[in-house]
Amino acid sequence: MKQENDRRQKAIHLLRSGSSVQEVAAECERSQKWVYKWRGRFEAAGWSGLERRSQAPKQHGRKLSQSVVRAILRMRSELEAEAASGQGLKYIGPQAIRTRMRKKHFKARPSYVTIARVLRRAEMSRPQAAQPVVAYPHLKPSAPLQLIQVDIVPHFLTGGMRVPCFNAIDVVSRYPSGNAYAQRRAVDAAHFLIQVWQEIGMPRYTQVDNEGCFSGGATHPYVLGMVVRLALCVGTELLFSPIYYPKSNGWVERFHQDYNRHVWQNTYLRDLKQVRQKSSQFFALYRQSEHHSALNEQSPAQVHTQVSGRQLAADFTFGPTKLPLYAGRLHFLRRVRADKTVSVLNVAWPVRAARPDDGVWVTIELTPGYAALSIYDKAPDVLTRTCLARQPFPLSDTVLPFPSQLADALLQPQSPGHAAT
Repeated sequence: MKQENDRRQKAIHLLRSGSSVQEVAAECERSQKWVYKWRGRFEAAGWSGLERRSQAPKQHGRKLSQSVVRAILRMRSELEAEAASGQGLKYIGPQAIRTRMRKKHFKARPSYVTIARVLRRAEMSRPQAAQPVVAYPHLKPSAPLQLIQVDIVPHFLTGGMRVPCFNAIDVVSRYPSGNAYAQRRAVDAAHFLIQVWQEIGMPRYTQVDNEGCFSGGATHPYVLGMVVRLALCVGTELLFSPIYYPKSNGWVERFHQDYNRHVWQNTYLRDLKQVRQKSSQFFALYRQSEHHSALNEQSPAQVHTQVSGRQLAADFTFGPTKLPLYAGRLHFLRRVRADKTVSVLNVAWPVRAARPDDGVWVTIELTPGYAALSIYDKAPDVLTRTCLARQPFPLSDTVLPFPSQLADALLQPQSPGHAAT
């Protein structure tokens, strides 16, 4: 198949350089009809038009039928009328619609997200109230390995299986890493972070979002989960993004767009193996690409190799037993709520010196002698920051000194040239 695609590209190169259709047909050992066909495909869709077109059905088998769409809209209308007349409660959202579909014995009962999408398209959704503009503290990295951002973007395989795709990027060098998993468990997040620290290197800060696989969940207070313990063990400081504020993870969010376009757009991927193969090709090309205007015509690999650091040893692993707590720090970006508290690890922490809707930087510092939570108005790389609140952080585990000997065994020098592949 690659040989045939190379032949099509050769034909286009010849045509664009001035060869006639007859000359191209003779050079490529194909008919003139073949040349006209691929010239037309190229003119219509560019280089992607030269790829073999999928024989898969053009319509997704899970697409909603018009009868189901009409049922959703009718039930929304019924619920609105009942709420307005006082005959029913004021529950008119996707959950109420799906419950009514179940009671009426509909065989097809779409997800809440699908129902919400149908309502939006029909302009039957209530507009969300405008959210306050919050100015969060932020780091200003100036060199590679100061800050790596990590995030998850979901996709669907042919047939409907959901695939969480983990991506990471150094915000200065734009050097990326990524992998796809069947689930988004804490163990999956931990394995991906190990890959990141092995491929990109060990940064001062590793920024993640508030998904349960990173944070330890939204149920138990004061929980320090697997990913937190792993980061403390290897010596990077986890930074949790603000809740529902993807802009703070802007570099990796922007990278998702490139990843989606080059790996998932206009293609059909049937299993994780195919996803990983195509992703691996994309990451290799992206690392060598010189398209970034901010990198002054250098590739991410070239910029990334201009500093030396340390990376996690290739044979690093961790067992099924619970990791201990080591001395170190972790951080959170949070919005001050109306009652002048911030939510960190499922606990409301008072910060009386701040105003509602202020963005603050929260640090938990663990040492063998004590553990404390401090709230600041600015990021740690700002010299004139103010501590707004400080209080003890309760622990059920003993904090061990950071093991410098263990760190030396886990980490290996990262010399210039390590990212050149």
